[in-house]
Amino acid sequence: MLRTADEELTIDELAARAGVTVRTVRFYSSRGLLPPPRLRGRLGLYGGDHLARLDLIRELQALGFTLSAIERHLARLPEDASPDELALQRALIAPWTDEHAEDLDRHELDRRTGRHLDDELIDRLVDLDILQRIPGSTKLRVPSPAMLGVGLQILDLDLPSEMLVQAKAIVEQHTAQIAAELRELFAANVLRPYVERGRPQDERDRVRAATDQLRPLTIQVLVNGFQRAVNDVIRDHV
Repeated sequence: MLRTADEELTIDELAARAGVTVRTVRFYSSRGLLPPPRLRGRLGLYGGDHLARLDLIRELQALGFTLSAIERHLARLPEDASPDELALQRALIAPWTDEHAEDLDRHELDRRTGRHLDDELIDRLVDLDILQRIPGSTKLRVPSPAMLGVGLQILDLDLPSEMLVQAKAIVEQHTAQIAAELRELFAANVLRPYVERGRPQDERDRVRAATDQLRPLTIQVLVNGFQRAVNDVIRDHV
């Protein structure tokens, strides 16, 4: 929802609109993550800029940012940043997947997968980063619930574990490099010119729209490019 800076909300209304508790709003305010409310007598009133900052904090948390990292990120933003400017910041850092990690016990893992996961299978899933051990806990973290079934299907192929770990490392290495280079390309050709021109209001929506549309288009291009590359490799070798 588009935020407007001149909204006037009590702290209870702000918390309800943002989907957090009043205690959370007060905690964020005490840490400097939210600017002070505007005062009307003794009543503190919050606006769209506060809502937009809470939205941005939620996106940063979804990316796994610690509270200290969130503080450092928000400290670089002007305290009077408008809701539109904060919405653009949110669009630039929004996760490319809606998935959230889950912490599950062994019983729940068996229920989710429809099979018993013995210790050896758990170890192999941990090696592939499909599961992660949580220090001091008997639960296991599932970074990507959608990948849990995929990981089990891969292990069912009964391929050498060393090969699967190496394949994972290859994919991660090249996808990380692709992501970094594409981000730099976007920054150099879209973000830096926008910043150098003083962040004009009339360009804000264009940059935000380009960011939103880039996600599905990039994924489609990457999948198509990988499929064509595999076909070329097969043809060359055969």
